[in-house]
Amino acid sequence: MLGKQLKLISCLVILTLITSCQTKPKDGHTDTYTSGKITIAADESFEPIVQEEIDVFQGLFPSTKIVPKYLTEVDAINLLLKDSVRVAFTSRTLTPEELNSFHSRKFYPTAIKIATDGLALIVNKNNPDTLITVNEIRKILTGKVNRWKEIYPKSRLKDFLIVFDNPNSSTVRFAMDSICKGVAISNKVKALRTNKQVIDFVAKTPHAIGIIGVNWLSNDNDTTGPSFNKRITVMSVSNEEQHTAVSCYKPYQAYLYYGNYPLTRSIYILLNDPRNALPWGFSTFVSSDKGQKIILKSGLVPATQPVRIVEIKDK
Repeated sequence: MLGKQLKLISCLVILTLITSCQTKPKDGHTDTYTSGKITIAADESFEPIVQEEIDVFQGLFPSTKIVPKYLTEVDAINLLLKDSVRVAFTSRTLTPEELNSFHSRKFYPTAIKIATDGLALIVNKNNPDTLITVNEIRKILTGKVNRWKEIYPKSRLKDFLIVFDNPNSSTVRFAMDSICKGVAISNKVKALRTNKQVIDFVAKTPHAIGIIGVNWLSNDNDTTGPSFNKRITVMSVSNEEQHTAVSCYKPYQAYLYYGNYPLTRSIYILLNDPRNALPWGFSTFVSSDKGQKIILKSGLVPATQPVRIVEIKDK
């Protein structure tokens, strides 16, 4: 009797092993919609908002582990193309050439818009010149204007010093495509590595202008209304020919929403997950009511969550 039981147990063990081998995905991924571990890629300028989405998602689903890689937009998309990650947060969708690369391998990625972001221009907190037009920014970036006095006659500062986060970032690409309209950026423009380094540099450099993502500006200590990092000053930007207090806007949420602030861009999740596993689970969460409320709280404009607009008065 004991021998028959042992044989039965052995058969069950073998059957279980065979079944598990047969059901293991060919790509080696074992994550499910709400469990497992994955690595994702994100443009570094979106780190604050992406990290908060990850923290909340993992709190709701303790069986998940999402490991972010914060790098340039170019590197993030390259990792997606190489199938090293299945999720990338970027400021653009895939090009026809990139889509053809996926299709040739029988992959059909999806782009999901999750928010409207803005690029902020920041200056040293002791700099009184905080109004600027898009055309003036273009002239500075392309080297047509080099000195502060050329735009602000009363300025005591000398040469402009423009600093970006990284030469391959979405911020630089936006500046080249949307601000400079394809004209080459001056070799005097300085590239650092991260948005945090740009803030630190501007905070101690009187003649600098930094260009960073809006979600790096929020003042976490302010729970009463919209305010920005107190170490620097955020410039007001106009699409008009002349910068005036009436025509210029700061990148507040309401002005991003209505389009008054001219330097806006979209944030996308690029998703390549034919198994509908954890990458889809996380992306769906970011697009859901809870995920969109996180974006709303960050000061950006969520893609699907209604926005309550309040009047904003600069002090």
